[in-house]
Amino acid sequence: MNDRREEAVRLIGDRADRVMVELPAGGGSIPALAVRGRGLAETWELSLLALWGYGVRQRTEYDRRNEAGEFLDPESVDCTMRMIIEDPLAEPMIHRCFPGGLDALEEYRQEVVDGIKDHWVRDQSNPDDQRWEYTYHERIFNYKVPGVEGGIDQIAAVIEGLSKSPHSRRQQAIVWKPWEDTGISDPACMQSLWFRILPDGDGVWTLNLNVRFRSRDAYDAAFMNCFAIIDLMRRVAEGISAKAGRPVKLGRYIDEADSYHIYGSKLADFQARFLKQVGSRSFEGRTWTLDFAEPIFAEARPRIAEKIKEYDRERA
Repeated sequence: MNDRREEAVRLIGDRADRVMVELPAGGGSIPALAVRGRGLAETWELSLLALWGYGVRQRTEYDRRNEAGEFLDPESVDCTMRMIIEDPLAEPMIHRCFPGGLDALEEYRQEVVDGIKDHWVRDQSNPDDQRWEYTYHERIFNYKVPGVEGGIDQIAAVIEGLSKSPHSRRQQAIVWKPWEDTGISDPACMQSLWFRILPDGDGVWTLNLNVRFRSRDAYDAAFMNCFAIIDLMRRVAEGISAKAGRPVKLGRYIDEADSYHIYGSKLADFQARFLKQVGSRSFEGRTWTLDFAEPIFAEARPRIAEKIKEYDRERA
């Protein structure tokens, strides 16, 4: 057993039954890992520990080199990952070890769910436009196809479809645009969201969600991604409930990443911050509840709005 695996096994501890590992025989195969937790904080933590212990070392397109072409960054740690979150709103929901503060988490949630940065997306027909290639909100709520007038609100379609036919298997939103994303420097990582309703034992409609990413920064981005998408899931449930006139609760959330990785340049920080806290603090000591964070989110909202305005003034 190598040092990374030994450390991961020790930190996973009695939660080993919540981690599934498939290590293909021989070289050249990406490990396929799966973790299961009650809530987001626990599941994300287990995903990083599993990745640390069982992931493979691999180079990336973002590793820095010197003038001689020699790599300056260590290799990344990589795997294919499935996270199964049993109760997306279970508390404590927020893990303290995600890089970035609560202000940044609220800003990202608004970016994905409310579209506060959609106007930063570049005009694809203008080669001199240096704004962003995409936002997830813009792709999901205003998906544009060449030759089709206007944009497609895929979430509105999901809500409409599941309100009329709750057993439908057709309700999804896609992100990838092959005519735009193939060959660009910053293509979309998230690929699709698939929604499905099942009744629980009492007949209450329960919304399940599958999310797929082609590539995922496990340490720097995955927690914030999941936090925002779970809020989007909640809004979809509320929309279906309002249209159908009956309660809809959240069911399990499955998050799959073809490449789930920690960049080599961030491994030292990951070990010093994340692994150290997991090894030295109780679970309650390394997490926050949503109730704790909400007043901080509320204080941050005016600052976030002003930050967007200031950026817009500078770009103008």
